Amino acid sequence: MKRLVVLGAGESGVGTAILAKKEGYEVFVSDFGIIKEAYKQVLIHHEIEWEENGHSHEEILSADLVMKSPGIPDRVKVVRALNDAGVDVVSEIEFAARFTDAQIIGITGSNGKTTTATLTHRLLENGGLNVALAGNVGHSFAKQVAEGSSDYYVLELSSFQLDGIREFVPQIAVLTNLSEDHLDRYDDDYDKYIASKFRISMNQQSEQYFIYDLDDVMIGKWMNAHPIQAQKLPFSITKSVAEGACLKNNEITINLKNKQFTMPIASLGLEGKHNIKNAMAASMVATLLGIRKETIRQSLEDFQGVEHRLEKVLKINKVKYINDSKATNVNATFYALDSMESPTIWIVGGVDKGNDYEPLLPLVNEKVKAIICLGVANEKIINTFGNVVEMMIETHSMKDAVQVAYRLANKGDSVLLSPACASFDLFENYEDRGRQFKDAVRNL
Repeated sequence: MKRLVVLGAGESGVGTAILAKKEGYEVFVSDFGIIKEAYKQVLIHHEIEWEENGHSHEEILSADLVMKSPGIPDRVKVVRALNDAGVDVVSEIEFAARFTDAQIIGITGSNGKTTTATLTHRLLENGGLNVALAGNVGHSFAKQVAEGSSDYYVLELSSFQLDGIREFVPQIAVLTNLSEDHLDRYDDDYDKYIASKFRISMNQQSEQYFIYDLDDVMIGKWMNAHPIQAQKLPFSITKSVAEGACLKNNEITINLKNKQFTMPIASLGLEGKHNIKNAMAASMVATLLGIRKETIRQSLEDFQGVEHRLEKVLKINKVKYINDSKATNVNATFYALDSMESPTIWIVGGVDKGNDYEPLLPLVNEKVKAIICLGVANEKIINTFGNVVEMMIETHSMKDAVQVAYRLANKGDSVLLSPACASFDLFENYEDRGRQFKDAVRNL
């Protein structure tokens, strides 16, 4: 009997353990921290051995295969020991894909992947396909494969998940864009991070599809130097394309496999240039999979976006409050500020991942009337924007930040939470940060 060790007992780890047990593996789950009670109960129910608060190295090194949860860096001691011992360490995505014949649509990128994956899932579901959403969003891919009922999977894939693939191959791969993110995990080397993202296409052949942003300079550079075997389908809002998606006369135009589809951008349920691109990518996937034009159009009109991504919370005294907590890097915040159409009070800050705020200067100069810093270390934000905005205030809780914003806002203004940083200094994660913002706004 083959032995699988799972490192990390979160959503992906517990899901993998369930699938491995079903497929006849001897399974052991090890978590360096405390396992959440709900996950513990699942492991007990499935009679899976587990440990918490530390790793038993001997138990782990006796594995034939190890599934490492995406949050665990390669540099930790136990992973280095496994690499030295020649034990293969894979991601949940790699492991689970081996046990399903379903068609896989893989979606990655620095920003927009959650919106694009959620929208793609909605289009396919509305088109009548038996489809599930997994990966970096929703329920564990492995757990859903164990339950085994879907014909299609839309997977949102982070660079960390792609680092752990070997043979995984999506029928359709989407790369939304590239910007410097998580460089702390890639030795501060942008090329290593880009290489991780492009792993989504590494096993694709000529019968598969690669959908990508033609406007993204770094994507273009990388593709020139590293040829891709799949059929390349670009989308663009600045250039015309013969096959793919582009913008003509304020309409999304899609040409694929002799099928044409158009839709005015004015009727999109989502706002902002970046969301035109997300809609293009999702519509191309739906068109490739035979979804009717009318279904695509209707779904794009109805789709209101995902929680914590430019989410409209409330309007109080004619001031809009917008939750963009999912903006954990500078590029995401760039899109958010770019989509603002009224004077903006911007709540920013958190754990800096080596951020360069310079690209935001023109937008801040044009749109932002006040900055509220919400983080433990705000020096870089203050140094960058101190001379650009008239007012800058430091706060140390979401409640304070929202109350300060309320006092500063005038009729017609917007209050935007778009942190450009990770959340782990004051919050559990970006969802916790977004929910605290919404609670604070509702309590005004």
